[in-house]
Amino acid sequence: MKGGGGGGGGGAVLVTTGKRRWRSLVIGVLFLVILSMLVPLAFLLGLHNGFHSPNPNPNGYVPVHKTSIVNYRSTHINDLVKKLAPNISKNSKIAGTVADSGRGGVDENENCELKFGSYCLWRREHREEMKDTMVKKLKDQLFVARAYYPSIAKLPSQDKLTRALRQNIQEVERVLSESATDVDLPPGIEKKIQRMEAAITKAKSVPVDCSNVDKKFRQILDMTNDEANFHMKQSAFLYQLAVQTMPKSLHCLSMRLTVEYFKSPSVVMELSQADRFSDPSLHHYVIFSTNVLASSVLINSTVLCARENKNQVFHVLTDGQNYFAMKLWFFRNTFKEATVQVLNIEQLNLESHDKAILIHMFLPVEYRVSLLSVDGPSIHSKMQYISVFSHLHYLLPEIFQSLTKVVVLDDDVVVQKDLSALWDINMGGKVNGAVQSCSVSLGQLKSYLGENSYDKNSCAWMSGLNIVDLARWRELDLTKTYQRLVREVSMGEESKEAVALRGSLLTFQDLVYALDGVWALSGLGHDYGLNIEAIKKAAVLHYNGNMKPWLELGIPRYKKFWKKFLNQEDQLLSECNVHP
Repeated sequence: MKGGGGGGGGGAVLVTTGKRRWRSLVIGVLFLVILSMLVPLAFLLGLHNGFHSPNPNPNGYVPVHKTSIVNYRSTHINDLVKKLAPNISKNSKIAGTVADSGRGGVDENENCELKFGSYCLWRREHREEMKDTMVKKLKDQLFVARAYYPSIAKLPSQDKLTRALRQNIQEVERVLSESATDVDLPPGIEKKIQRMEAAITKAKSVPVDCSNVDKKFRQILDMTNDEANFHMKQSAFLYQLAVQTMPKSLHCLSMRLTVEYFKSPSVVMELSQADRFSDPSLHHYVIFSTNVLASSVLINSTVLCARENKNQVFHVLTDGQNYFAMKLWFFRNTFKEATVQVLNIEQLNLESHDKAILIHMFLPVEYRVSLLSVDGPSIHSKMQYISVFSHLHYLLPEIFQSLTKVVVLDDDVVVQKDLSALWDINMGGKVNGAVQSCSVSLGQLKSYLGENSYDKNSCAWMSGLNIVDLARWRELDLTKTYQRLVREVSMGEESKEAVALRGSLLTFQDLVYALDGVWALSGLGHDYGLNIEAIKKAAVLHYNGNMKPWLELGIPRYKKFWKKFLNQEDQLLSECNVHP
């Protein structure tokens, strides 16, 4: 019994010991599992506290937001740049650039000279004062409010906010429809801006579907782009219409003069001066124009700047529509002792020529050329206007058969100095004395001139101010040369302007006498960057380009040189509201 009892007791001890060992093993495994989970968590929390919070929460809890992640990344990157970047002197240009690239902003008081190539220096050089900031802010607010409105309107709990947004949108739309600049804004606009800003802020705080707001943003953006493209095309069309048509005031002036001509007695003044028109000893100026005002300013400036005007004779060639207006104007307005003759090209004895082409192409031709220039690694596009003779210019020897030399002036020029010295120039057998535009060579116009034999390095010459040796012209029969060059080009393939450009530049090949650049300065009708001192020194100012001085589109800073020769005392100018 005792032995059996002892054996039973020993087995119970073994079972109990085995259970304890199993429990210890399970506890140990669980401890290792928990430890393996706590260690990474503790590491992560320690890393987060070490990088993110210079003043950690006493409770050890640090809230993590998106901005914290961004700050961590930017701070960590800046630390790495500081540790790994080479030690470069602060005076180095590279050091200034690297330092700027690692910052989110640049202090206004920084020394930009030590930051060559940085945004700081670029911003200081290109800073422009923003105009109409309040109008721009209203447009931005309207853009955002329209994007949020559909999403807010779908929420039944936001009826009040919906009404506020709708009311603010309507008010801003009404204001912008009546105001294009800050000056036009009504009083109390600041309160409207504040109300709209408060409504937008509240709308942003409402939980909405971001995809709907994004979709509305993109829809408004597409509509804005379409509207901008439409207005851009419309403005381009209206711009071309404005520069290619006569202003209403000038049309009124021409029509009123025509009516007054037929109501007045016959103009017989020219008959008494007919001998002067064909006297080769006088200084003859030829003008092709349909613009009464431009021709008047040109003649007035030439006469007023001349030391002597007794020997000045002006021949104005125009079409039948403007002939009577020109005739009466120059009868009513005298120009000291100079003589003015008005000719109608439709009445000229030119049976051997196509009058339809001559009437259409009797004004000087302006050709716009876009040239590419390479300046180091960058390529720049520069626009140039080349003015050349028209078809009718090549009939000058036939129209003025008794004359040997004339000065041809475009009607978009104004004279600032005496031109009598032009008649004393010995052109050495050349035919056309002109100012050359060496920024454009004939080689750059190969697509217009073709493969003809010409010096590709020679400069293009400009009309506007040209002294023409008619005797030498007749001797070389340049009119026939021009007509042959025109016939070589199919009129169906190229425009008449392109034909005139090609014919003019090739007809006078090696026959152009280069006038000194101080005689004429061109570009006042398209180039905003001309030097004022150079303008004052030039004998003739050429307003070649689209922005003529008699148009509202004319460049304001150049208009004054043209307007000072305008005779504004004529009653018809005020009646037709002519105020260029």
